[in-house]
Amino acid sequence: MTTILQSVAAYEAWMRAQLGADLVEAGLAKKHKLMKKDSFSFLRGTYWRWAETILDICPDLKSAPPLLAIGDTHLENFGTWRDEEGRLIWGANDFDEAAVMPYALDLVRLAASAILARGDDGPTPRAVADAILGGYRRGLQTPSPIVLERDYKWLRNAVLLSNAERKDFWEKYRTLPASKVPVPDPYIRALRRALPDPTTQFEARPRTAGTGSLGRPRFVAYVEWRGGPVLREVKALLQSGWSLKHDPSDEAIQTGVIAAGRARSPDLRYQVSGRLLVRRLSPNSRKIEVEDDIAMLLSPAMLDLMGFEIANCHADDASRLPGILADLDKRGSDWLRTAARAAAVAIDGEQAVFARKG
Repeated sequence: MTTILQSVAAYEAWMRAQLGADLVEAGLAKKHKLMKKDSFSFLRGTYWRWAETILDICPDLKSAPPLLAIGDTHLENFGTWRDEEGRLIWGANDFDEAAVMPYALDLVRLAASAILARGDDGPTPRAVADAILGGYRRGLQTPSPIVLERDYKWLRNAVLLSNAERKDFWEKYRTLPASKVPVPDPYIRALRRALPDPTTQFEARPRTAGTGSLGRPRFVAYVEWRGGPVLREVKALLQSGWSLKHDPSDEAIQTGVIAAGRARSPDLRYQVSGRLLVRRLSPNSRKIEVEDDIAMLLSPAMLDLMGFEIANCHADDASRLPGILADLDKRGSDWLRTAARAAAVAIDGEQAVFARKG
């Protein structure tokens, strides 16, 4: 197996070959800084490395039934949006690494992220695993979008922004600095098509966000339309790190496929065109971050709901669900805790090496 430093160098060389002049070097520098900060951020920034190592760390997961999975699951990969009916929906909101893989990996990566983020005072690994598995089993049995309009008052209250926060949100994007270099035409065209009125004039401006996608170009369009602000974002997509390692010939982008699954109520403004993802940004499209409310993210109710939502994403092919439930029964009660702890230990070790030498 390659070392973490060799793996980072190889993956970023591949990114440069894929993106060419569009690659954002400042984004990679920021990613490296975050990866050195802590193991949770390291996990977020190195999905391809997870794909390279997890089946060596947890070889018994190879036999789990495969399906189209999220891939890059973690505590911060969940948020809100408005669906076709204008309802506030909560669920997984980043599918950049979606690919066909053993279903269990989505659960292990989420549990490992919780263990890495919990610190000294959080729930035990067993409590984390039990909550996630409980929600996942419920979701497999009765998959359903998580609609906050009537139900889940506790979560709705946690995600809604105050008037001051909404004002700050719009001001932040209205005043984004202009790009220092010309924005490539494909990104301009994608943003234009995504606006409610494609004839509206706008200036595409670069945005830095996330961790795993740093280095990929990302631009936003802010316009005034019919009395108020509208935002669209476009970012580049790359082949999933899972496919890159396990089936390099599979270059299909599955982001839009899994996002629009039968057990979800997607944002219709979330659209994939070729290798570009365009989506709506708004105060109604937000997530809870570890730095803001780790206690909420690690609560049993939230971990249960994250497990439930992973099941929603896995439930698109109903014929696969009995096989997954049978596999869960065969694995017993402690497999997720054991696998997540092993993964977290390995990630901690590689993060320490990268922080020291990277």
